[in-house]
Amino acid sequence: MRLTLPLLAAMVMPTIAPAHPHVFVEAQVTVVFAEDGALGVRLDWFYDDLFSLLVTTDLGIDMDGDLILTSAEQQLLDTQITAWPPDYAGDLEVSQNGVMLALAEKQDHSMTYEGGRFHEAHLRLVPELTDPDAPVQIRVYDPSFYTAYDLRRPVLIEGRDDCTAEVIPADLDAAYALAEDLLEGQDPNAVGPDEYFPAIGDAFADTIVVTCAGLL
Repeated sequence: MRLTLPLLAAMVMPTIAPAHPHVFVEAQVTVVFAEDGALGVRLDWFYDDLFSLLVTTDLGIDMDGDLILTSAEQQLLDTQITAWPPDYAGDLEVSQNGVMLALAEKQDHSMTYEGGRFHEAHLRLVPELTDPDAPVQIRVYDPSFYTAYDLRRPVLIEGRDDCTAEVIPADLDAAYALAEDLLEGQDPNAVGPDEYFPAIGDAFADTIVVTCAGLL
């Protein structure tokens, strides 16, 4: 079977304590402006220690515990994360004026093992904007809230010096209240990995607002 990190997450979930969410990732977002004006979003995901340990065990890599992968182990890791499942959208949403923008396939995809944690990186281009004058909103989230993303500050911008990135934090109290209501009073933190959880991961997501002095 060909494995991907989202699939590995499903495989190792039974080993993790039954609390929702189940995987914790620090997300560094870099807004990239190419020389031709194209907009892209580079994501650097840093997975939590426990999940990283479980994946190394599942794949049979770093079994000596020195936190360094051999070339063969790195090659195995690369082959496992090259392809995403067809129904996996990449946990990234880019919009303008409330309209979701299409995203190109990922580029420059890599996975490294650093200090006992996995670091996954890739670039998503935005082929077409709806309004060159309007700010761009970016959110990184798992719709199922299986994975919780903690946004690193500051959001980085490359390729232009006339743009700013404001982070609007999610209202977590409102998000958990919504989850509890949809779960008919069940504690959202007590939902196990195989139990139903409403697809409201967006309610837990911070919103990045990118504004530029000139046209996008």
